[in-house]
Amino acid sequence: MAVQTTSNLSNAVRTRYIGKYIEAAGQQRVYDMLATPVSDDDSRVKFLGNSYQYNFLSQMTPGTSTISETADVTPQTLRDATATFSPTDRGEAIEWSEKLELKAYTNYGEERFKIVGMNMMESVDMLAQAAALQGGVVQRAVARASLDAGTAAHRLTDATFGKVESLLQTLKCPPYIMENGQGRFAAIMHNDAYYDLRTGGNIISVAQYQQGELVLGYNELGVLGKFKLIVTPFAKVFGAAGADNASNADTTLSSAANALATQIVVASATNITAGMYLTIGTEETGNTFQPLNERVRVSANYVSGTTIDIIGEGENGGLRLDHASGVAVRNADSVYPVAFGSPYSLVKVYASDQAQGEFGTVVGPAEDGLLSQFRYIGWKFYGGYGRIKENGIVRGEFASSIEA
Repeated sequence: MAVQTTSNLSNAVRTRYIGKYIEAAGQQRVYDMLATPVSDDDSRVKFLGNSYQYNFLSQMTPGTSTISETADVTPQTLRDATATFSPTDRGEAIEWSEKLELKAYTNYGEERFKIVGMNMMESVDMLAQAAALQGGVVQRAVARASLDAGTAAHRLTDATFGKVESLLQTLKCPPYIMENGQGRFAAIMHNDAYYDLRTGGNIISVAQYQQGELVLGYNELGVLGKFKLIVTPFAKVFGAAGADNASNADTTLSSAANALATQIVVASATNITAGMYLTIGTEETGNTFQPLNERVRVSANYVSGTTIDIIGEGENGGLRLDHASGVAVRNADSVYPVAFGSPYSLVKVYASDQAQGEFGTVVGPAEDGLLSQFRYIGWKFYGGYGRIKENGIVRGEFASSIEA
C-alpha cells in the first residue's frame, strides 16, 4: 500500500515553517534600514550583466539675468552622471543525520528555520554594513588608530550631532520625512558609543516623546536634534583598531579555537588581565572590514598563563566563531563607527524571482545520501547594496569610556 512519509510532505513542512524563517530574517536588520530598494523597472537604474548602473541628472543653474526684449534666452544643458555597483550572491546551509531526528526531543523543525533565517539576516546585513561604513565623509577627532578611550574629546557627544547635522544638510543629503512633515536622519551606533552620549545628557528618551514616530525599528531609543538614535549590539565595532593601551597586549593564538570554546591559548600572556577586552582577528584600518573578527572579555577566573578564560557572545558564553591558529589577539581600544544618514543613503537590489525576494530563498528541507540518511536546509540570496553618492551618509568614528 502507499505510505505517507515526511519526505512526501517536504513542501508542507516548508510552508509550515517558512514564516519562522522570514520572522527570524527580519529581526535585527540594522544597516539595511539606510537603503532604498530599486528594481529593473526603476527609470534611474539599468541592469548591466553583473552590475547595476544608477543614473543622476543635474539641477538647472539659477537664473541671474533679465529677459532680453530682442534675443531669445539661452537654453541650459543638463549634466548626467552614473554610479555603478555590483550585486553578489551569498548562501549557507546546515546538514544533519536521520538518526539525529529519530533521537532528538527538541523542536528541530522550527528551530532550524529560525537559525537559518537569522544567519541569512546577519550575512546580508553585512553587505549593507560594508556599504554604509565606507566612503570619504568621516567625522572623527583624530585618525582611527589614534582614537583613545581615555580622551574625552575622542568620544561621542551631543555636540557631534550638531556638526554632522549641519554637514548632512549642507551636502543636501535627503532626510526621511515623518508623518508630521519634519525631516529626520538616523544615527546607528553600538551600545558602548551610546553610553557616552547618554551619560553626557541632553538625550530625549523614547518615554518622553511617544508620538507614534517609531518608524525606524524597535532598536530606536530616542531623538537628538534631527537624528533618531538606533542603538543595537549588532552595530559594527572596529575591535582594537584604536590607540594602543599603556599596558599593551599584542599576541596571537597559538592553537585554533572553535566556536563555543570558553578558553583561548595565546603565544604570550603579557599584559593580559581579567576584565579587559581582547579582539581576535586582523586589525581593521581605513575602509577594510573583517566580518569574522570577534571581541571577548577576559574572565574574572583568569589569573595567569597563556590559557585565557574568556567570555564571549556564543550561546554558552564562549566564542561565537571558529578562529585559526596564528590569528592576532590585541587589547587596543576599539573604535565605534556611527552611521549618520537616511533611508536614501544606500540603494539595494535583489533578485525578485527568488521566493522570499529580499529575504532570499529557502532551500529544502530535503534528503540526501544513497539511503536518504541525511537532511539539509539552507538559504541563498542574490543582490547587493550600493553607496551611490558620497554626500548621502557620514561615518563618525569614536572611542568609548567603557574601555578606559
